[in-house]
Amino acid sequence: MKMDRTILRGGEYLVTDVACEEVFTPEDFTDEQRQIAETTEQFVENEIFPHLEEIDNQNFDLVVEGMQKCGELGLLMIDAPEEYGGLDLDKATSMLVGEKIAPSGSFSVAYAAHSGIGTLPLVYYGTPAQKEQYLEKIISGEWIAAYCLTEPGSGSDALGASATATLSDDGKYYLLNGTKQFITNGAFSQFYTVFAKIDKEHFTAFLVERDFEGLAVGAEEKKLGIKGSSTTQIILDNCRVPVENVLGEIGKGHKIAFNVLNVGRFKLGAGVTGAAKMALNEGVKYANERKQFGKSIGSFGAIQEKIADLSAEIFAAESLVYRLAGLLDTKLATIEKGIDNYYEEYLKGIEEYAPECAISKVYCSDVLAHTVDEVLQIHGGYGFVSEYPAERFYRDERINRIFEGTNEINRLLIPGMILRKSMKGELPLQQEAMKAFEALMTPSFEEIDDSIPFAREKALLKNLKTLFLILAGAGVQKFMDKIADEQEVLLAAADISIQIFALESAVLRAEKISAAVSESKRELLLAAVKVCAFNATEVVGTAAKKGAFYIEEGDTLTMILSGVRRFAKYDATGMLQAKRTLANAALESEKYLF
Repeated sequence: MKMDRTILRGGEYLVTDVACEEVFTPEDFTDEQRQIAETTEQFVENEIFPHLEEIDNQNFDLVVEGMQKCGELGLLMIDAPEEYGGLDLDKATSMLVGEKIAPSGSFSVAYAAHSGIGTLPLVYYGTPAQKEQYLEKIISGEWIAAYCLTEPGSGSDALGASATATLSDDGKYYLLNGTKQFITNGAFSQFYTVFAKIDKEHFTAFLVERDFEGLAVGAEEKKLGIKGSSTTQIILDNCRVPVENVLGEIGKGHKIAFNVLNVGRFKLGAGVTGAAKMALNEGVKYANERKQFGKSIGSFGAIQEKIADLSAEIFAAESLVYRLAGLLDTKLATIEKGIDNYYEEYLKGIEEYAPECAISKVYCSDVLAHTVDEVLQIHGGYGFVSEYPAERFYRDERINRIFEGTNEINRLLIPGMILRKSMKGELPLQQEAMKAFEALMTPSFEEIDDSIPFAREKALLKNLKTLFLILAGAGVQKFMDKIADEQEVLLAAADISIQIFALESAVLRAEKISAAVSESKRELLLAAVKVCAFNATEVVGTAAKKGAFYIEEGDTLTMILSGVRRFAKYDATGMLQAKRTLANAALESEKYLF
């Protein structure tokens, strides 16, 4: 990946015009990345697809075998440092593999938990001795890893954990007590990253082996979906953990927990995008096969509209995911390898884009939710029958809006993190909000030159950013430092900022590649962008109106509502034909178009 792009700050997309040449897109993948993606696809097709039913019936031996084969193929060592046998590849490659693994259903959950939250705390915070002892076993697939943060009484409030760690009388061990809940890979892991409070106060992470005295694995949870993944309690009863197995600094476990969650969020965004592509493909194939009234149901406008909307939404999700990969890789490439505090600086680089990581998680998981719902609907009654994959897609999807922090928590985080950046002087939100209020009070008669590709959508994005700044500025002025308590206002602001990043990612990708593609592909890009722009405008308009009513009243409310009508406006002339173009192309190819 080329690294000569401008380094933007997290959240800066809201106040900056980005050139299409600055964004990384799937069309920029190297031959090596494409080869790794193909290897991953072949592994899923040959080694996992034939056993999906057995895996869903909790034949965990097949999951462990699959993980070992992943290790043999190098798919578990992408993020691990080379000095410990890893490949240390870029985030775009890591996300691409996650996308290609995703269609494997429950197996992808085991893979994601192991290679992400199971492995990365050790990679980022482990001492050389800890990495020497454990990392090769984990990245080879010899040992499966799990992450133990959640408890029966603490989920989103991770720091509310009640598990404790007490130093033994001889000073050689910490004795861990407590119960960890919803532990993915719990039943067959040999290695756990466990969080507990030393002396009931200092939140700390520990590296715990399955065979350590005092650790027990609970029964499998009976789950709605992802039935072929293991989800258990981990019960700690004076579990003896050597003092050398403290991970990171005592009392700094929150850093590990939150930084690893940022990584989990952008990886989940990639994974659910891959799952959405798979689901769409199945829906399109069924629409061609199923006949009603003497025609395939894919010929009906009601079905075509579903296929078109999903195609456009997945295009935006994919564009968003790899734009974020480019932001991360560009930033991380500036950090000199081998320096003493390399991973500290590395994690700061990832944390810079924490708002975008949360956006990736929320937007892409919502797209998958919409996709599987519509694909089941396309299947009609057969979508409810387990012999058809739509039923499994529907069940398995639901967890993704809970994983890695619920979508509600992530939506609250997005504007909160952006506003904190502004207060630190890292983003000029206050100055730009003042300009936005001036624009609100100044009539505009700017003409759009339709001879310029995507000029209409770029004008829309400028207006939507203005709208975000107006609402954010009004919210801060009204509630000041208490705005963190106004969750309804923050959720409305989040919806606006999410849609802006997603739409802009789709527009910039389409603009970047349109000159180099065929006329028919260019027509598809234009159609997808038109559908994305219309849908984003509708979401932003609703969120902005809610935000206005939550924040203001009287003349100021009237003025902001007039701004909503003015700025959340998009001329989608030709959208019906655009949707039919997308749908017909998808039905002809029987797969995701881009």
